[in-house]
Amino acid sequence: MYSGSESMPEGQIIKALAGFYYVQNGKQVITCRGRGRFRKDKTTPFVGDWVTYKAESPEEGYVLEIHERKNQLIRPPIVNIDQAFLVFSAREPNFRLYLLNRFLVLVEHHRIEPIIIITKTDLLTENELSKLKQELKPYEKIGYTIFYSSHQFVDQQLKERIPGKITTVAGQTGVGKSSLLNILAPDLDLKTGNISKSFGRGKHTTRHVELIPLYGGWIADTPGFSSLELDELTLEDLRECFPEFVDRQDLCKFRGCLHLNEPHCKIKEAVEEQEILASRYRDYVTFVQEIQDRKRRY
Repeated sequence: MYSGSESMPEGQIIKALAGFYYVQNGKQVITCRGRGRFRKDKTTPFVGDWVTYKAESPEEGYVLEIHERKNQLIRPPIVNIDQAFLVFSAREPNFRLYLLNRFLVLVEHHRIEPIIIITKTDLLTENELSKLKQELKPYEKIGYTIFYSSHQFVDQQLKERIPGKITTVAGQTGVGKSSLLNILAPDLDLKTGNISKSFGRGKHTTRHVELIPLYGGWIADTPGFSSLELDELTLEDLRECFPEFVDRQDLCKFRGCLHLNEPHCKIKEAVEEQEILASRYRDYVTFVQEIQDRKRRY
């Protein structure tokens, strides 16, 4: 039995593949298996987990304990995320506000800072790009950070967001996540797939989750598609996922107002006065109906 200098060392899982967990401890990476009791307890170590492990040799060991998580995504399976690069393409596939709002709800619910990135802007005319930026201006007013990138260009300020943080990269297949990461870090040479024009969506090109060291932080190269189910959300949770609602909802007449049919609702008034985007409110109502339908089914 190998006895390292520390009997119960700690580290962070930077990669999980085929039942093995690659744990970084300083400059060393230990290949670990999970303990059998994890299966018994229906607990799975995830990429991003801080763990205690037992070293069996200088290169191998067993994960003994998973430390407390500050947040967790199931699809992609990653934990302890600081921020999410939400990637949307301007074209192929076309940009949709509904998808943006859905992604924002998901990351807001998990208390992850969203950073919106619009790719493939070189496929737009100057006038089309100007219209898109105008459409997204209200999101900047809410407080969201937005970057625009082309096939060859990424804003230097985006790189400055990476140090000291775990960043997950989320977006539908084909929006250019791997291409974006390759511009940020050419050494990664991530596999990219040509978009399938017949289906209007990209080919699935990323096979596992891995934390990649980059500019003093970690980037998670997540699977090529993300589930956007609102399974975990209650109606009360949903209200908190719209920052522009949170700023006003204490002024609603009824405590616990869901901003639907209640009288003297400050959110609906703000929509009528164009202080809140009507499209954001419509999507909120759609998400409410989805959560209510789920409750009826179960």
